[in-house]
Amino acid sequence: MKRNIRPAGAIVFIAFLVVTSTSCSKGPAVQEPTHGESILDRVVRLEPELVTAVPEASRWCDRIRGLDKRKIDVGGAELYVELEGRGAPLVLINGGPGGTHHYFHPWFSRARKYARLVYYDQRGCGLSDFKPGDKGYSVDQAAADLDAVRKALGFDKWVLLGYSYGGFLAQLYTVLHPEHVSGLILLGASPGMRADLGPSRQNEFISETEKERMAEARRQLNEYSKTMNLDRQKTVELSLSNAFLNGDWKRQHFYRPSPERLAQIARYEWVHDRNFNSVVGQTQGRWDFTGAFEGNPIPTLILEGRWDLTWSEKKKDILRGNHPGGRMVVFENAAHGVYDEQPDEFFRVLEDFLRDLSPVDAAALGRYRSFLEGWTAGMKARPDIVIDSLSWGLLGSREIAAKYSPEWLAGLSGRTGYLRTGFALYDVERYADALAVFERMEQVLGGNPESEAMALIWQGHMLDLMGKRPEALGRYRRAAEMGLSDTWQHGQYGMKYELSPYARERLKTPFKRIENGSLD
Repeated sequence: MKRNIRPAGAIVFIAFLVVTSTSCSKGPAVQEPTHGESILDRVVRLEPELVTAVPEASRWCDRIRGLDKRKIDVGGAELYVELEGRGAPLVLINGGPGGTHHYFHPWFSRARKYARLVYYDQRGCGLSDFKPGDKGYSVDQAAADLDAVRKALGFDKWVLLGYSYGGFLAQLYTVLHPEHVSGLILLGASPGMRADLGPSRQNEFISETEKERMAEARRQLNEYSKTMNLDRQKTVELSLSNAFLNGDWKRQHFYRPSPERLAQIARYEWVHDRNFNSVVGQTQGRWDFTGAFEGNPIPTLILEGRWDLTWSEKKKDILRGNHPGGRMVVFENAAHGVYDEQPDEFFRVLEDFLRDLSPVDAAALGRYRSFLEGWTAGMKARPDIVIDSLSWGLLGSREIAAKYSPEWLAGLSGRTGYLRTGFALYDVERYADALAVFERMEQVLGGNPESEAMALIWQGHMLDLMGKRPEALGRYRRAAEMGLSDTWQHGQYGMKYELSPYARERLKTPFKRIENGSLD
């Protein structure tokens, strides 16, 4: 297919279709862009100069009539909330972590005739307070905040629509509060499962030329930001804008967003507290929803775009398989969002689902809640979950060591799991148990030279501390003879070394205990 390369500054403005409700004086006045260029056209657009100003674009929140805007205290922070429409309560949970409610506008105003729409920004995001609280941001906190919003609005039950990361949060809320969920909608949702989802396809339609220009724009922006002393949010806006204009929109959109839409995304739809995304993302590791929805009696709808390149093609089927009672609809000309790319079809499916909802059977719900108690306890006790939910500091080590048993050895996988468990046992001076972990690591990961050498070195450490120097020398010698120069760091111990050279040093002098310098 011939590629059309447009020169810098050649901006195509997409026409807008005005949709205005005339049946109610408080109805929404919104504009929904029509569709033009798609990823299938493979048009390449390059901006040779760094864009240093994001065009003005007003918030949809200030343009849609009839929005009930308020702040709700969820305990230690106030969340920004908007209400619109009448009907079944439907809360819209944005993605990220770190996105905002804004990208649901103006599309979901279509549902105001049959749904009581609840838009909100999560704690630390958008127009809500940036107050992490005593324990810091986490997915568990986000679920608790969501339930506090439900209580404040006076809903006994509501339908959850979770988009992307919001799909993870919607599933977590359902696991924790099934009695308050009348329906579950997962839209381009994160599965929240430790499954082999395959590689992302996000770069499938981005050309090498666009990738090179985006990389160069990032370097230019870094220098510009330092020179102009830009604040963090302004830098984020310019970063998004330059990336979109050079093809990055193709990662998660099927149709190219209009210039106004691109400006709104940059200005309003990726706003969050510093480090929020990484911190909350890490806490997702505390949960694995595999098997959690077996016997779930709550009506569940899974909505997927055929061209959602965020995931591999098999992701949607993996998610569907984890919701055996759910129904899946795949939209042919849509990517990650669907509602903004095939709105007619999307809102027809949404309306049918909401109008057909029937009360969840009380007996079935009771059985499901009992099942969840056992499932949650079992999932939380898994070695991989325990390890991923804790830090590498001394407090984390103590907790891991307290939960450890020899049965863990069969459940550990990956270098991180073995090292974190072995280090935890070392920290509390359970050297024999730590030795068993590092020996198991060698057996399972011995096909990888670096993992094998690391396991041998730490076996030697434990043997040194146990007073078994001859055995320790044998382990060090094997690691030394591997001839590996890979450098490893253990920040909590202040250690940095090359594998085989370090092992040769230990042949001369025994290992002496080093304390974990990190508390949490």
